[in-house]
Formats: sequence, C-alpha cells, structure tokens
Amino acid sequence: MFLKAAALCPTISLVWADGGYAGKLIEWLQQWCGWVLEIVRKLEGQVGFQVLPKRWLVERTFAWLGHSRRLSKDYEELLENSEAMVQIAMIRLMLQRLGRLPRPKQRR
Repeated sequence: MFLKAAALCPTISLVWADGGYAGKLIEWLQQWCGWVLEIVRKLEGQVGFQVLPKRWLVERTFAWLGHSRRLSKDYEELLENSEAMVQIAMIRLMLQRLGRLPRPKQRR
C-alpha cells in the first residue's frame, strides 16, 4: 500500500501514525518511500481519554467516510471497490463544500 501511494503521490513527505506503528516501519518508510514517519504518542502523564494532536484529523476523516452508506460496513469483496467508494465519498464531500452558498452577513 505504501509503495503504491508513494508512486501515485510523490509530494508526500510526512506520515503520521499511532504509537502501535513504531519500530521497523519508521526505517522502512524512509528507505523505500523517502517519507518521514512521525509517531503521535500519548501526552506524558495522560490519564483517560484526551484528543491527541494530529490524531483528530484521521478520526474526523473516518467519521466523514462513515456517513457513506457503502462504507459504514465492509460490504465490498474487492479492495479496488473499497478504494473507489472512498474516493467517491471524498469527492462527494468536496463537492458539497464547494457548492455551498456564502452565508449572508449578519446585521447588528
């Protein structure tokens, strides 16, 4: 997956990941893709749930994708179909945002 993404998106230089991806993946991504892998770790002394820096970007994106009925469950048998459904969902989201009418200025 990473090699395919590196070929398709040559401008990627930084990848954020959860603490579970620390280890050999850091060196592998640097060697094969030329990317820097930044591990987003819990804050020192953190107890309970707390929003981690950068992590909310990923969680928010998954929430947006979850609004798409086809992506709410793993219905697709082929990976290519899943990829296409993610692209369609994100295109739909972008078109909705681009198509919004500007809000009228409020009177005071």
